[in-house]
Amino acid sequence: MSIETDIKQTTPFKTPYQRVMVNLMFTSNWLVDSQSQVMKPFGLTLQQYNVLRILRGQYPNPVKVSDITERMLDKMSNASRLVDKLVAKKHVLRTECPSDRRAVDVVITEPGLTLLKKIDVHLNEWDEIMRSKLSEEEAVSLSQLLDRLRGSV
Repeated sequence: MSIETDIKQTTPFKTPYQRVMVNLMFTSNWLVDSQSQVMKPFGLTLQQYNVLRILRGQYPNPVKVSDITERMLDKMSNASRLVDKLVAKKHVLRTECPSDRRAVDVVITEPGLTLLKKIDVHLNEWDEIMRSKLSEEEAVSLSQLLDRLRGSV
């Protein structure tokens, strides 16, 4: 289905650049909504899931809240608040950093790791959906184009 059909637009876009911008925003929102539905049964938001993934990537080493903030996909997220919510759910532990008492170290717990393993099963289904829509070469090419658009390449 075309972006024009999805948003019920009857007049053509003025430029292909406007079309791609709207298409990217629409697709981004679609992906966020879809991923949010995957997280809902696990009692997580996408931002909380992002924090858990960051911590799993560093496990067993602790990560400072400031480092989590730098690595978040959603730069508007309040990492401190997210960590507090994950502590309350017993998915992470928060401790004072021994080398800098103003900083806070965060580490994922065993229950947090177990939860991520359960979520991974559901996200593998997303890999299959993506494989049915894009070849591996197309996925690589699309990622490279998106990197270039953001100015990374």
